[in-house]
Amino acid sequence: MAILRLAYSGELAAGYAYRGHWHSVSHPDERIRIRTIEDEEWRHRKLVGEMLGKLNARPSLAREIRATIIGRILGMLCHFTGWLAPMYGAGKLESRNITKYETAALYARACGYEDFIDCLLTMAEVEWEHEQYFRLRVLSHPMARWLRLWPQPAPKAAIRRSFNDKNKNVSNLSLATESGSGPL
Repeated sequence: MAILRLAYSGELAAGYAYRGHWHSVSHPDERIRIRTIEDEEWRHRKLVGEMLGKLNARPSLAREIRATIIGRILGMLCHFTGWLAPMYGAGKLESRNITKYETAALYARACGYEDFIDCLLTMAEVEWEHEQYFRLRVLSHPMARWLRLWPQPAPKAAIRRSFNDKNKNVSNLSLATESGSGPL
């Protein structure tokens, strides 16, 4: 539940940050793509909110206030920091979000919330697409050769494959432990 509460507030910050970001860029294609990313972040927030509702959980008011402040400040800073910094920051953040949604899907499976899994993995895949967009934008900048980029995520198809592999390992470990032949 904690990871969903964090994701819910994180999507709020991202939504506000991307709103400022797309307003700050001048290239029409970039404006359209970043605005679409903003819309996708708001959609993720709605979906995570629905999951929290099914768990009878509420977001943290303190985190919501903090996320609003951070997101709006980042959105405003996009107008003053130049083009590269927001693109870099967004890419790095999206890279982490992939893993967070993959982890949430594993927790959902472990807690018996099978109906959350596909949605969480789909959100991880969308975050992967966001990361790729920002990575390519950063790499297109003349200063890119001097930047140390965040680690590149595995291919998008690996998200579900990795989830299935981890579940097989967990299932095999559970079976082995229940039969008394496991490492415990």
